[in-house]
Amino acid sequence: MNRPVRIVVIGATGSVGSSVLDVCRAYPEFFTIVGLAAGSNVESLFRLAHEFSPSVAYLADPVAAQEFRSLAGNRFPCLEGSEGLLALSCLPDADQIVFASSGTAAIPALIGALDSGKDISLANKESILVAAPWVMPKVSRPNQIRPLDSEHNAIWQCLRNEDIHTVNRLILTASGGPFRSFSMERMRTVTPEEALRHPVWLMGAKISIDSATLMNKGIEIIEASLLFSMPIGRVEAILSPGSFAHGIVEFIDGTMKIAASIPDMRLPSLVAMSFPNRLPLRFPSLKVNTLHEKTIPFEEPDIVRFPAIGIAKEAGRRGGAYPALLVGADEVAVEAFLRHELTFLDIPRVVEQTLEMYDGPSPSSPEDAIALVDYGRRQCRRLCTAATV
Repeated sequence: MNRPVRIVVIGATGSVGSSVLDVCRAYPEFFTIVGLAAGSNVESLFRLAHEFSPSVAYLADPVAAQEFRSLAGNRFPCLEGSEGLLALSCLPDADQIVFASSGTAAIPALIGALDSGKDISLANKESILVAAPWVMPKVSRPNQIRPLDSEHNAIWQCLRNEDIHTVNRLILTASGGPFRSFSMERMRTVTPEEALRHPVWLMGAKISIDSATLMNKGIEIIEASLLFSMPIGRVEAILSPGSFAHGIVEFIDGTMKIAASIPDMRLPSLVAMSFPNRLPLRFPSLKVNTLHEKTIPFEEPDIVRFPAIGIAKEAGRRGGAYPALLVGADEVAVEAFLRHELTFLDIPRVVEQTLEMYDGPSPSSPEDAIALVDYGRRQCRRLCTAATV
């Protein structure tokens, strides 16, 4: 690297964004922050702006953006709204845009960043599930999108310098979540508080619940199929408690590549952000010094206790409107569970019912697809309300 890579971080105050910024702190000669974006957390974004001195900041909430401007004065211009996020993603001074946020609001910004020729480190699942038909054709060169999620990052690393036509299967790993060994009877009574206690990863509420139901793994199967142009029938998931192995590629000759590392989002962040280089590790706690103490167990996911993985994979197989509907329905079902309005086992049930109720057309634009996410939310909300009556 001749000069530091100039980076915009969208989702800077979230868990993935925090890992990305830790990488920037550890490698200041390699990465410099030119833009920071968050939803509404004024205090955290102002603190980060004071630390990293970006040329521009962004808050989605206009009220929060105005509060930020009052605090920052002329030091950090603050954009807002959808047009502001698009402008930030196309910032002339930026080399790489890190999408560390969740939700569909990032879709126009991702398309704009690709149109502007930016390198992308991507941890936003919704942008691929909902808008892959419009996002992926915008990719203008190999590795312009670098997957940042641990599993997709692992698959991406295993595929480096490989011919995709020699790949037989992509296999994503899952820890199994907090209820991996629970009986169906016990799962009927689990609480949101229990579901939020992931045994390996420290994540936000939505992704923690999705990991507990294994919906997250089903969603990641769809995403991997779309990112790596692999038929969804050749993308699978396997449980690997401990999450030391993150992804496996099986080739047509029977050989398998496994990407393994300490489960910490700073590692895939570093790999994605520094591509095509590899930088010496500066996080001593993430170095594996005693490999003989590591084991990599594998288990088949139980689709009876965890039907969400199959529901999601079927939505991906059907394509069209269904991945977008899945995103909206799951969002609402998880929110209802967190409010104690649904049981844990109700989550996949109402999501599946939402998908089965739809008999409309496939989306013909990103706007159509985003509207289908909202339609899925509304339909699932009705089902959740009926379930609580």
